[in-house]
Amino acid sequence: MRTLTRRGMLGLGAGAAAAVSLAGCGGLTGSDDASHASGSTGSGAKPSGRPKPTARPLGDGSTAYTGKQPHQPDEPVPLEPGQTPPQFVVFSWDGAGEVGNGLFPRFLDLAKEHGASMTFFLSGLYLLPESKKRLYNPPNNPRGASDIGYLTDEHIKDTLKNVRRAWLEGHEIGTHFNGHFCGETHGSVAHWTPGQWRSEIEQAKSFVKQWRTHTGWTDLPALPFDYDKELVGGRTPCLLGQDNLLPTARELGWRYDASSPGGRQVWPVKRQGLWDLPLQQIPFPGRRFEVLSMDYNMLANQSINSTKAPAHNYPGWRQQSAQAYIQGFKRAYETNRAPFFVGNHFEQWNGGIYMDAVEEAFRYIAREKEKGADVRLVSFRQFVDWLDVQKPEVLAGLRTLEVGQRPAGGWKEFLKDAKRSEGAATGAEETAERAGQAA
Repeated sequence: MRTLTRRGMLGLGAGAAAAVSLAGCGGLTGSDDASHASGSTGSGAKPSGRPKPTARPLGDGSTAYTGKQPHQPDEPVPLEPGQTPPQFVVFSWDGAGEVGNGLFPRFLDLAKEHGASMTFFLSGLYLLPESKKRLYNPPNNPRGASDIGYLTDEHIKDTLKNVRRAWLEGHEIGTHFNGHFCGETHGSVAHWTPGQWRSEIEQAKSFVKQWRTHTGWTDLPALPFDYDKELVGGRTPCLLGQDNLLPTARELGWRYDASSPGGRQVWPVKRQGLWDLPLQQIPFPGRRFEVLSMDYNMLANQSINSTKAPAHNYPGWRQQSAQAYIQGFKRAYETNRAPFFVGNHFEQWNGGIYMDAVEEAFRYIAREKEKGADVRLVSFRQFVDWLDVQKPEVLAGLRTLEVGQRPAGGWKEFLKDAKRSEGAATGAEETAERAGQAA
């Protein structure tokens, strides 16, 4: 992971600006093995007599078109006047590499247990062998350079296995791009042009679409999706560079971006034609400031620049982190029902306490769903599917609710006369568009 400097810590915890530089990616260590889902119907299924649909290989056979993605929710429908909106919760993972520590399959198992979907922002370099690193030509950096490590061959195979399983179990595969260049240097993603972002995206896609050519492995099954169609959103390294990414993302047909720094728990708007879905400031128990909804930011506030602080701190920090997620969820669910976004990494910082914390929070939220609450654990793609069928005036009405603000008169009264909010919908989106263009 990128070491936090004292300069990077100035103002830490004081709000969104301080948190921008703290959404880093971690190194991946450890060993374990996990099987992937086969996608079959089980040994008890009787043959139908009809031929089974076969996969259509794409390109060099690294990916294949296999039809509609399994385990997707019902088609979304518009909210009716006076209806309570669902509480959407999106758990997402930056990097999405599996290096044998079992974290990727651990959270796939957790999601499967509770019928949930997640978003995995795959780093393209995690499918490129280090021996072929000179195929990567990062903008403003030497060929083959990367601020995250290349994976071993076995870890690439583990990553392929888990990405394949993730898609077959209904999860989204987005992108975390490639070399994870942060900071203020010339090579940082903060300074990339729209054209350079296009190069980075095309390379990230090529590493996914051509892993078979780059590795020479012919005995592994293809990834079961067309990445040109699957890829509709991403999150930039360290939440930097969104302004110049958005024009390119729009041209490529993306539907959302999750790179905004320091978002608030309110209903989202579009920027430059894409849904802007930021990490959010949430309560940080025992502190007067809020923290971004990501493991790295909790680490930074608890142990400054250390990923292995004294172990006697771990129980308290684990509980503080879990309660931050839980309080963030409860604040939205009990008030404005704004979607709740959580971002994490497959990491073992401070003894793995952040992985335990996010699992505790996930189980708490899943229990609310299982007790009958209209809580939906979805991917970003599934969430924007829902947003896209809502009436603009309804979304505008939802946007009038501030962080922690309950609808006046309750949900049965709220939005009954949603037409009055139609102007606010147009105004909010135009304001966001102008802000993006000015930047």
